[in-house]
Amino acid sequence: MRWLRKSQLDPLAVTMSGVKLADRLLVLGGSDTALIGALAGKAGLTGRSVVVDANPAVTSASATAVERDGHLIESFTAPWSMLPFDPHTFDVVVVRDVLNSLSAEERLRCAREVYRVLRPGGRAVVIEGKTQSLLGGLLGATPPVDPQYGRSGGASHILDAAGFRAARTLAERQGQQFVEGIKANE
Repeated sequence: MRWLRKSQLDPLAVTMSGVKLADRLLVLGGSDTALIGALAGKAGLTGRSVVVDANPAVTSASATAVERDGHLIESFTAPWSMLPFDPHTFDVVVVRDVLNSLSAEERLRCAREVYRVLRPGGRAVVIEGKTQSLLGGLLGATPPVDPQYGRSGGASHILDAAGFRAARTLAERQGQQFVEGIKANE
């Protein structure tokens, strides 16, 4: 039975996201289809799961892979700094390996867009490192990482600058870092 199979995904990434049934979920970055599928499964039929990537080929391949695994997903291609959603649309935004490949200005614009589309009290979770990409050669080489990113405080610094409260590193394990920020109640 397919639904009883053991997941190949590191449960830490799913647990750290905090997605639960009926959540409105946005995932920025479509390369980790296993994570996107697992998170969409957590949101379930009563939630909404959306993936956005700036690369149309990644967006299409990601949606196809996630749907093939039996999960409902909406997909959009958009620049990281202009997300096509109304303010306060999502409960949780997971940013997977996006910020570390952007310039300093683009990172801040992306984080501000994440802040804008989150509902008050919503969570942003930035996951960086060791992408478990199922898209293989479609992505080509790994995007370059800005060497100044880590020296400037990384994701928690960017979330702070975008207006998030309690931005902090939740965990670092096996080359992955999980950073969370909360949007203050307005």
